[in-house]
Amino acid sequence: MLLDYDTLERLRRQHPAWRLLQADHAPLIASFLHQAFVASNQRQLSQSQLASKLDDLLYRLRESLGEGAFPRRAEQYLDDWAQDQKGWLRKFYPPNTDEAHFDLTPSTEKALVWLEQLGGRSFVGTESRLLILFELLRQMLEGSETDPEVRIRELERRRDELDAEIERIRNGELELLDDTALRDRFQQFSRSARELLADFREVEQNFRDLDRSIREKIALWEGSKGELLERFFGEHDAIADSDQGRSFRAFWEFLMSPRRQQELDSLLEEVMALEAIQVMHPDARLKRVHYDWLDAGEQTQRTVARLSQQLRRFLDEQAWLENRRIMEVLHRLEGDALAVRENAPTGSFAELEVPGAFLELPMEKPLFQPPFKPHIDDHIELGEGESLDAGVLFDQHWVDKARLAAHLRRALQTRSQVTLGELLESQPLEQGLAELLAWLELAAEADHTLFEESRQERISWQDEAGHWRSATLPQVIFNR
Repeated sequence: MLLDYDTLERLRRQHPAWRLLQADHAPLIASFLHQAFVASNQRQLSQSQLASKLDDLLYRLRESLGEGAFPRRAEQYLDDWAQDQKGWLRKFYPPNTDEAHFDLTPSTEKALVWLEQLGGRSFVGTESRLLILFELLRQMLEGSETDPEVRIRELERRRDELDAEIERIRNGELELLDDTALRDRFQQFSRSARELLADFREVEQNFRDLDRSIREKIALWEGSKGELLERFFGEHDAIADSDQGRSFRAFWEFLMSPRRQQELDSLLEEVMALEAIQVMHPDARLKRVHYDWLDAGEQTQRTVARLSQQLRRFLDEQAWLENRRIMEVLHRLEGDALAVRENAPTGSFAELEVPGAFLELPMEKPLFQPPFKPHIDDHIELGEGESLDAGVLFDQHWVDKARLAAHLRRALQTRSQVTLGELLESQPLEQGLAELLAWLELAAEADHTLFEESRQERISWQDEAGHWRSATLPQVIFNR
């Protein structure tokens, strides 16, 4: 990368690592994230666990700096650090859980590694790195040589060197590394081991970026479904076949070998027991650094497998058929979002109602009121003996539905169906609207009655005062 003015200015404004170093509370952020993730080699922590650790740190800092220091809650700090504008933490929800988890972003780990390198070193070893460079060059040349004779001559030369060294040892000539050389190589091993752990987060992020680029191609696809499937299955191994994927697969296969694990156990145990190494007070976790590699590698493996599985589900046939219209709308929104990703609109361009709980305070509820009990006077006063007209008890309107049903049965004996209008022609309404409602109730209770909404019929009758009344209603057809 060319470190010109424009590049550095863009990095200063956009790169999360640079923003972290410029943050007002950079000592708090860097020290906490280093202790929570890097020092303890944690790949991910739940929100409750991370908030508890941050609460403890904030409590100690407020005791020494005053109660006004860092006034916000731990959860607020974590959510702020995980925002896209900061990008120091990655907030996500693992499968089968509804609690948020956090992990460091590769940019944050780069900033922490750079801060670690600001501290002084007891000595700067150069011999071990020079030997590593020579070994890397030799491996590249040997691995790319296609002439069998050249490779055979190189192997014979190395064999002669080994034979000569074996002969010198038999003669008592042992070439031992001094303490300085041992410390130099151990320092290089320790740094490389930690850098390898840090690289895993960047490898995972590169896999996510690669997965996102494939999803973007699918989101912007405008061709047929068959062409999309053909292209997708042509690229579904893009993650595993990338440079990142091949290198990681080779590392994983090498590390998963039981023989290699036993060899690493033995080498680390013997090296850590050397007197020249013990005086350096090495980190005890280096004894099990290969297990940390396994944990980090397994996490990366799960990430790659989950991305591949999600990418396959992305084009599930049943979901495509059932949600075609929804997919078209989402694809259009994704296309619009990708178009403005580098130039996001400013200001408020979308509004959402903030969800909230409806609170009802206890004192807002009305007080209990006992129900009203009516007073019933059951005392009956006797009249003076005059006669009462009992005829009002018999002047009530009552429609005999049995009489109407008998009339309907007689009409259906000679016909398969009959309308309500035809029934009323032969037997007009005698009790007005009450009898008409009885007919409609009888029609609703019958099993084979049809209400023809497209046709209407007009029913007329004469009330007690001699006035004619009429009602318009859908045609009612009684069937046998």
